[in-house]
Amino acid sequence: MKNLIILSIFSIFIWSCNNSNKKEFSAFEKQMQAKKHPGKKLMETNCYTCHSPTASQEDRIGPPMIAIKKHYIKDNITKEQFITQMQTWIKNPNAEDAKMYGAVKRFGVMPKQPFPEETIKQIADYMYDFDIAQPKWFEKHYNEEMGLGKGKHNGQGKGKYKGNGQAQQKQQAETNLKDLPYDERGLKYALTTKAVLGKNLMGTIQKRGTLEALAFCNEKAYPLTDSMSVVHNATIKRVSDKPRNQNNQANDKELVYINSFKKDIKNSIEPKPIVDQLENKVHVYYPITTNAMCLQCHGKPNQDIHKPTLSKLTSLYPQDKATGYNINQVRGIWSITFDK
Repeated sequence: MKNLIILSIFSIFIWSCNNSNKKEFSAFEKQMQAKKHPGKKLMETNCYTCHSPTASQEDRIGPPMIAIKKHYIKDNITKEQFITQMQTWIKNPNAEDAKMYGAVKRFGVMPKQPFPEETIKQIADYMYDFDIAQPKWFEKHYNEEMGLGKGKHNGQGKGKYKGNGQAQQKQQAETNLKDLPYDERGLKYALTTKAVLGKNLMGTIQKRGTLEALAFCNEKAYPLTDSMSVVHNATIKRVSDKPRNQNNQANDKELVYINSFKKDIKNSIEPKPIVDQLENKVHVYYPITTNAMCLQCHGKPNQDIHKPTLSKLTSLYPQDKATGYNINQVRGIWSITFDK
């Protein structure tokens, strides 16, 4: 009888250990699912310029993605409903249908972004199911906004898989870019530079208007791009087949890649970085596409571009070719070069 009791206790102990290991493995599996989900990279590529999880509360041009998740995903909403809402909003962003009134009041209505429906679906699918990064200041801000005071809140919104958003943000921030594959590394260099330029440009438009934004581009765009080249120890350029500044004229190889990206965008194919390896150098190329806000300076003269802006453009750039665009067209490419 004594031996039977000991055997039973031993069996329970073994089962508990196995069950614990199984839970740990399950959590690890979920983490890997989140990392491999295509929506994660699509969100970082397409959304983080304006909705970055690392920008400060004061120095940002749009709400963080976690705020969008919290305002849209409620206890009674299904994944399918959430995806539909995201697709509807992206297709036609407007003040009347906005759910984030404070964000619209502060930042204005977001420019129309003609992403492929599949891209929006993948991003929304990822947002619904997984924990996403949040800024350090967000939880306190959200609790105050919701009237929760000092009460505890997980700050993550609905989602099957919970985790620590702040820890995830820290992990992302500490990622060594040089450990990434060349295509991802070049893309990160381009996107971080785009974020710096976008933050300053859109902030200028919001606070001072389009004419002041033109002055910013003329005076500050090159120095800011050069400063990011120093940060990343890379050569970072923006080139075009229709340059505004003639120093941005694409070379023969870059023109081929511009046309390749134009075909992808026209066929609603999500663009991927193009990588060239030459001796000890790596060249990475990625498209620059237009949205509704871009048309204020790059659209059709006297239609999208108002006369005062057109006059300023003529004064600053006598050989300007960078007009006549519609939404979601390739205006040029990022040309990134770094050591292997």
